[in-house]
Amino acid sequence: MTFTPWRSLGKKTGFTESSLAETLEGGQSFLWAKTASGSWLGTWGDNITELRIMSGSLEWRTPKQRTLERKEILRYLAIDSEYDAICNSLPWRSDPVLADAMKRFRGLRILRQPLSETLFCFLLSSVKSIPQIKDLCLKTAREFGEELVPGIHAIPTWERLAEVAEQDLRALKYGYRAKYVAATAARLAGEPDFLENCETMPYVEARSKLVELPGVGSKVADCALLFGGAKLEAFPVDTWIAKVMSDRYGMVGWSLDQIASFGRIHFGPYAGLAQQFLFSAVRAG
Repeated sequence: MTFTPWRSLGKKTGFTESSLAETLEGGQSFLWAKTASGSWLGTWGDNITELRIMSGSLEWRTPKQRTLERKEILRYLAIDSEYDAICNSLPWRSDPVLADAMKRFRGLRILRQPLSETLFCFLLSSVKSIPQIKDLCLKTAREFGEELVPGIHAIPTWERLAEVAEQDLRALKYGYRAKYVAATAARLAGEPDFLENCETMPYVEARSKLVELPGVGSKVADCALLFGGAKLEAFPVDTWIAKVMSDRYGMVGWSLDQIASFGRIHFGPYAGLAQQFLFSAVRAG
């Protein structure tokens, strides 16, 4: 594969090696992998990009046969003038747990992925580790997705998945998730504006709409909306977040919905970014 020359996104992106790695492979997206040279190669939609930090500067390049404008990579990585103000608005001054997590992963961002893609990936996430989810996503892309360049495929559209038999999904080791993906694909193929409408709705309304889909519960809806719907007030609660909220915030015995509600109130309109800082810190020990 022949790439364009490396281009710089600048030294003011705020990313460090650890926060870039955590942004790309810390449970938001399952479509990035570290290369032998230490760079990161990944996809979203029909885009392919390679990223690296060189002398403190974030650089990017693409395969020559796939064009990508600089503004698109800036948008995907949420590199904009609002980031510092958003971080500053989080309650780190009165919350030492959050303050420590933000210090450890300075520059961590919430990716702006396609909602269709995050919904698909998180439908596969139940009782699965990050490497297992990545494996399922990549197998599905290879089997049913568009080949972007030789050897690299996109996640298939929901319209394409609606054409796939449930038994063929089970053959990829989906297990019980196959029926949810097949049923959701059928619903979305019949309502092509469903996800686009969710993106324009307020968070609470969009969340209620998403949980109508087969297999989509509160956590899957929150993850899809936070990482793909730009709903930064979403506060997904998985086992890692439940652990840190129990151990460090005293929420022993609280239900997942109670924790999510507290998170949205305590951390405010950008609770999802606070959640990702905490998630990364507790996973790192």
